[in-house]
Amino acid sequence: MKPSTANFILTKMMHWTIVDPVLPPEPKHIVLGVPHSSIWDFVVAWLYYRSLDAKPRVMIKKEFFFWPLGGLLRRLGAIPVDRKNPVSVTRQVIEELEKSESFHLCIAPEGTRKPVKRWKTGFHTFARAADIPVYLGFFDWGRKEIGHGPRFTCTEDAMADLRTIQAFYKEKGVQGKHPGHLDYLD
Repeated sequence: MKPSTANFILTKMMHWTIVDPVLPPEPKHIVLGVPHSSIWDFVVAWLYYRSLDAKPRVMIKKEFFFWPLGGLLRRLGAIPVDRKNPVSVTRQVIEELEKSESFHLCIAPEGTRKPVKRWKTGFHTFARAADIPVYLGFFDWGRKEIGHGPRFTCTEDAMADLRTIQAFYKEKGVQGKHPGHLDYLD
């Protein structure tokens, strides 16, 4: 899909506002997608990245990679992962990252569309291992705004970093398509 077509669908047909209309300057980075409460988050985020003429990469559980869906998902930038083996996922993503000149990995730290009490730290592991920045991306269904947000550099303390990142989203007041996903931040 052409960037102009993706932009038209996202902004004119779906009535979203693109807050950050330029890609982060680094060719390799991670963008958090918060809050993740619907499969529509993937659609909105994919259109956002296509409107910027980029190909987002996302991790999707390997069970979705059956014919014919698997081929389509790969074309859209999906990486099949075995969630039962986190070490394998880490190795696989870092290998994909290292062999690519440009790699825009979009991750939902919740790890699922269901409300969770605790975020996963895989993005932190990837960022530290590959020495790439994390951007605090969002899709705010309340305001219908999407953007990659500010840059965040991960430290050695993943839990402290998570608290800082969660405070950003709490202060921003982003809303998911299905509300209640960030209520635990109160």
